[in-house]
Amino acid sequence: MPRPAARVLTLLELLQSGGTRTVAELAERLGVEGRTVRRYVGQLIDLDVPVESVRGRYGGYRLAPGYRLPPLMLSDDEALVVLLGLIAGRRTGLMTAGHTASETASAKIRRVLPRHVAHRLDTLLESLAFTDRPGEFAAPDAGVLLTVADAVRHHRPVSMRYTDGGGRRSERTLHAYGIVAHSGRWYVTGHDGHSGEERTFRLDRITDARALPGSFEPPEGAGSAERLLTGFATAEYRHEVTLRVQGTEEQIRAHLPASVAILEENGPRDGREGWLNVRLRAERLDWLPPVLAALDRPFVIEGPDELRSLVGEFAKRLASYARASRTA
Repeated sequence: MPRPAARVLTLLELLQSGGTRTVAELAERLGVEGRTVRRYVGQLIDLDVPVESVRGRYGGYRLAPGYRLPPLMLSDDEALVVLLGLIAGRRTGLMTAGHTASETASAKIRRVLPRHVAHRLDTLLESLAFTDRPGEFAAPDAGVLLTVADAVRHHRPVSMRYTDGGGRRSERTLHAYGIVAHSGRWYVTGHDGHSGEERTFRLDRITDARALPGSFEPPEGAGSAERLLTGFATAEYRHEVTLRVQGTEEQIRAHLPASVAILEENGPRDGREGWLNVRLRAERLDWLPPVLAALDRPFVIEGPDELRSLVGEFAKRLASYARASRTA
């Protein structure tokens, strides 16, 4: 490729990275004089690339907003990052229902990768393992996701059809506060006009979402992620567990995250500081004794009695294992 043509393509790549580039900056990057930069810009304009001139002290050149360039130019590292993002998103469930779009995009980028970059990608993928299985999570429809995101941004009510975990269908109006990606799923939090309460909905269970006229003022306070985790921790389950644990929030959260338990300050007990109230709800209790043992902190079970019995049985089993190991 002739040197000037290579510089024109380099100029295009620099402008694609966003923002306004000064003539001095472009001249330095291209290794040419300012008047040559202006000539290259003219050549791009002749090719129908919408380069805008920005006047003023910090002026220069930029691409017109929203223009979709046919020759999207990526460096080797940028192409590698995009491919890894597509692969990781597909494997962890954080993709929309358009899996085909993800696969075709990956194939297009992969097809034009230089051989040495493709080899680097293959080497990484051969060494990489995921803890979840691909396709394990249902993905939301791309149209639903974008409609809800627009409603969140502009504080507009959104009408939707929702199918709950039991297969029951309903039509709802939601004041959507935010979208949260959590553990391989997409959720939206907001005020549900159907129940009159603040609710969390899985986006993959929403169909026929459309924005409605009007607007609303979202509440101040906790963000969408915090609302989601608090909702999980306070959801209705078979057992309600209350504990007191002596330790820091960091020590407790390492084993009982915000999506599982709510922590509250507790006053001094027996002259000692540092006790926290722990509240959580669960369908089963058999997983809690090993977790409490892993805390390795003093704790008091306030309820239910069934958990006290399970912890006692767990402690006896551990003691019997310890005795057996001494005699083995």
